[in-house]
Amino acid sequence: MEQVENIGFGDLKLIQDTDGFRYGIDAVILADFAVSMRPDFGTAVDLGTGNGIIPFILCHKNEKAKIIGIELQESALKLAGRSCAMNSLESRVRFVCGDVSCLDEDIWAGEDVDVVVCNPPYFARGGGLLPENEKRFIARHETTADVGDFIKAAADILRGKGDFFMVHRPSRLVDIFCSCRKYGLEPKNMRYVVPRKGEVPNIVLIHCVAGGGRELKMMKELCVYEADGRYTEEIMRIYER
Repeated sequence: MEQVENIGFGDLKLIQDTDGFRYGIDAVILADFAVSMRPDFGTAVDLGTGNGIIPFILCHKNEKAKIIGIELQESALKLAGRSCAMNSLESRVRFVCGDVSCLDEDIWAGEDVDVVVCNPPYFARGGGLLPENEKRFIARHETTADVGDFIKAAADILRGKGDFFMVHRPSRLVDIFCSCRKYGLEPKNMRYVVPRKGEVPNIVLIHCVAGGGRELKMMKELCVYEADGRYTEEIMRIYER
């Protein structure tokens, strides 16, 4: 079943499959993180774009940008394309079917890409809970591409210059940092996300620079909820509410 949701951000609308994977706060904070660190980007690529939520938010937060969304699941890609038309963003956003583990360079040929963003599957092959259905399983688990493939693809697209932004689980940090340095994307900024103040981080935001120097800065943690369960002031700002 499909549902059209008004996600805010300038009255943007998104078509979602209620039986498939639905976007969460991690996609929203990733888009905000990327724009806050690199507000002047011209062209961005979103790896594993799903239903297109990140490209749409990026378009709203940077009105001059162009975005390419790459997604493996054709069903999600079709929803993203229809949402793009609904929001009249066809001149700025395009969606392409592609497997991150073996991307065709023609996808970004002729484009001067300066930012790559990525909200990849969090669970390693063989990890996580049993799937509710195939669509959600593919969105949450590494199937054809693992975290190293996503990072290599980002490095290939940036071609030695530009910024890479990823949201992931803290438990995968060693894998992420090893792959980033291997492919020439140097981690520069890291921000933990905690459910509430004093709790253990369950999400991490990472900013890398292609060919950057070796210095990693820790940012102040981002708290999602107040003690009473309300969103914090910063989360409300990110959602523009």
